[in-house]
Amino acid sequence: MTERPNGTDDSKVQLDVKIAGREYKIACREHERKDLEQAVAFLDKRMREIRDAGKVTGAERIAVMAALNIANEFLRDRRAPSSMAATEVDGADVRGRIKAMQTAIDKAMAGQEKLF
Repeated sequence: MTERPNGTDDSKVQLDVKIAGREYKIACREHERKDLEQAVAFLDKRMREIRDAGKVTGAERIAVMAALNIANEFLRDRRAPSSMAATEVDGADVRGRIKAMQTAIDKAMAGQEKLF
């Protein structure tokens, strides 16, 4: 186990997660676990909402629609005048979290291509 300079645990862990009823094994660093678990919960909720609306079928299409909706909201919020001006936002931290989520999603989907 290695320690990050700021004292957080940098060991690798493997998580068993469920997204839209499907199980995935995802590896991440221990210090990324909480963020990854939140991302999984968020994505699961969004995919279930799309599936339950009944307008889109098939896991791959539901995943793509969820990704497009999330990306659209992210870009819209980024363009909008910030009402968070009074709140300090660490851009590097946000970019790091997004990169970690992208990596986690890529890893989760890598082994699933054969299923579609």
